[in-house]
Amino acid sequence: MIKKFDKKDEESGSGSNPFQHLEKSAVLQEARIFNETPINPRRCLHILTKIIYLLNQGEHFGTTEATEAFFAMTRLFQSNDQTLRRMCYLTIKEMANISEDVIIVTSSLTKDMTGKEDVYRGPAIRALCRITDTTMLQAIERYMKQAIVDKVPSVSSSALVSSLHMVKMSFDVVKRWVNEAQEAASSDNIMVQYHALGLLYHLRKNDRLAVTKMLNKFTKSGLKSPFAYCMMIRIASKLLEETEGGHDSPLFDFIESCLRNKHEMVVYEAASAIVHMPNCTARELAPAVSVLQLFCSSPKAALRYAAVRTLNKVAMKHPSAVTACNLDLENLITDSNRSIATLAITTLLKTGSESSVDRLMKQISSFAVRAVSCVWNTVVQIFFWSVTHVPIINCSSTASGS
Repeated sequence: MIKKFDKKDEESGSGSNPFQHLEKSAVLQEARIFNETPINPRRCLHILTKIIYLLNQGEHFGTTEATEAFFAMTRLFQSNDQTLRRMCYLTIKEMANISEDVIIVTSSLTKDMTGKEDVYRGPAIRALCRITDTTMLQAIERYMKQAIVDKVPSVSSSALVSSLHMVKMSFDVVKRWVNEAQEAASSDNIMVQYHALGLLYHLRKNDRLAVTKMLNKFTKSGLKSPFAYCMMIRIASKLLEETEGGHDSPLFDFIESCLRNKHEMVVYEAASAIVHMPNCTARELAPAVSVLQLFCSSPKAALRYAAVRTLNKVAMKHPSAVTACNLDLENLITDSNRSIATLAITTLLKTGSESSVDRLMKQISSFAVRAVSCVWNTVVQIFFWSVTHVPIINCSSTASGS
């Protein structure tokens, strides 16, 4: 019979967490099973899970005990169980900084990295790069270059992300992999293209001219990945801010063109970038506000929330630019999502005239009953600010004083 847990148990974690009362010494004692023959994948997997849990809970492992457990774990590479092997990769990554002589698994990881089992190759690359230092990096450089341009997306992405992590450790070596990263950037896979673009940017970010050339190249050739487009928009925004480029710049034109992209995340990223630009005129804001207005009627709660939250920020500096959205915002007052409803109300209170604010306060009187007290305090504060423009008294401190 399955024991039923109530919500209180679930929130507190009592009863629902089988690892709650683990003791490190008992787990390390259990780890001796790694030396037994034949290997029991199920039991070993359970013990590795316990070790990783303790590490993530902040449990301190001494160098000696961590090294002993690590060396015992290396025997598990003799098993062909896929789940156990992948758990070994995770354990290697977690124990890389606390165990000595972790390079003992280098040959096993290199073998998996270059093997025929695609399910092993990506995780093996990530684990190998986690234990690699500057002296060892050149030894695996050839394998990394091959992995970056590999036809299997998971392998290519693993190599690109691992390369990105190693940029801080050995920039000069990773910089030699630019050609492979550029080839990966033309991949049809959306994640490979995104990771390749990220690596290229971090290799060139200190060279403004090189970053500009990279942006020009990809804006002309186009991208398949919506994630890559979002990154391009952020890079372009950063360049515009650093160079104080005018809004007639090709970079601004690129961001504005992304408002017509078929992917919603790209459209929102472009709209958000435009409204956060300094010295934006009402005319330049108009296309972005129009897009956010459309998102206000989206069936997706996340999109409605993003739109109304961004419009709320725009209303602080350009209330007149948001006035056109007032009807859509009024429809959100009764939204089932309380956060969306609250943001819609506060935005309307910032953009409305005195007469419209009076009408609005009557319209939202029912909301006061449903709203949480702290949320309603926010609405009331914005109301006083919009009508009187006087300093607001902290309602919470007054309430606590009474």
